[in-house]
Amino acid sequence: MRSRAGFTLLELLVVVVIIGLLASYVGPRYFSQIGRSEVQAARAQMRALAQGIEQFRLDTGRFPTTAEGLAALQAAPPGVVGWRGPYLKQALPPDPWGQAYRYRAPADGHDFEIGSLGKDGQPGGTQDAADLVAH
Repeated sequence: MRSRAGFTLLELLVVVVIIGLLASYVGPRYFSQIGRSEVQAARAQMRALAQGIEQFRLDTGRFPTTAEGLAALQAAPPGVVGWRGPYLKQALPPDPWGQAYRYRAPADGHDFEIGSLGKDGQPGGTQDAADLVAH
């Protein structure tokens, strides 16, 4: 008699089930980590923008207006005296979800506010879809 080499259907099904269980356990943890890293990247970008705004204020004696926006960090707004920018090393970045950062000055008890609407692009939300704000 000759023996056959290979796997039975039952052995293959057991392997597929094990791989499925591992994927269902590891997958959500992996994708939640990606969401957290996007939020951390957004916070780091907002800190860099806030530093640029502070430098703008030191040079010009005022914060950029809401109308001038974050573009004032890249090009001198008309009539601004003392501008020594650009205040960012690179072009104005979008948030990690591809949307433009929002800027207001003055803002609710603060000199300025930089914000992102998060992953969903809508006001409100929770976790990685929550709005992010820096002052």
